[in-house]
Amino acid sequence: MHFVLKIWRQAGPRSKGYFERFEINDITEDTSFLEMLDILNNSLVEQGKETIAFDHDCREGICGACGLFINGRPHGPDEGITTCQLYMRRFPDGSQITVEPWRSAAFPVIRDLMVDRRAFDKILQAGGFISVNTGSAPEAHTLPVSAEKAKESMDASACIGCGACVATCKNGSALLFVASRVSALSLLPQGKPEASRRARAMVSKMDELGFGSCTNIGSCQMECPKNITVAHIARLNREFLYCKRCDLL
Repeated sequence: MHFVLKIWRQAGPRSKGYFERFEINDITEDTSFLEMLDILNNSLVEQGKETIAFDHDCREGICGACGLFINGRPHGPDEGITTCQLYMRRFPDGSQITVEPWRSAAFPVIRDLMVDRRAFDKILQAGGFISVNTGSAPEAHTLPVSAEKAKESMDASACIGCGACVATCKNGSALLFVASRVSALSLLPQGKPEASRRARAMVSKMDELGFGSCTNIGSCQMECPKNITVAHIARLNREFLYCKRCDLL
């Protein structure tokens, strides 16, 4: 298979970026998108040219590091996958593919296709935890949790923090990420005591770091590789409003 690639190049956070055109041949349909970029980089090394910088780690759809904006969509044209799970058979032979980094003021470009996503870590540090000394592991049946709540919490905790929700949102909002973390904890007995404080702290930090506000478009849900739904945003809003009401009492 043959492809024409338009790839974003940027030397650093303060450098001016531009698209560079590449052509690549003899790519099999079972080659993953990241493997295709590896092949391109090997070719650039042989030519003595600067390689393309991009993030990757597990290559199993777990870590969320491989966030690329491909032909106008986070992680490319497939549903429910990360970039490392995208295969070249999803593109017509001879097609042109545009590859960009996440576009968000809160995710500044480090170089080429790599962005700084440490803002997510700061949001988690603000409230994405349970501050209780549990000591030794308690008996499994001490705190009963319904199967429905446990499943919903597990679904929310599937978030890998890739940033696709931010990249696809026209406002650059991180609310789906925040909501998934809030839900994963507040649905469980251990997380309930701090649920409202957690919601306020994480939303405040999100605003402070320059993420936009949510206007309920739903594109974040559509592009999330783990199929996390906006229902978690509704829960976050309830927790946040409850916290504000407590302040008025």
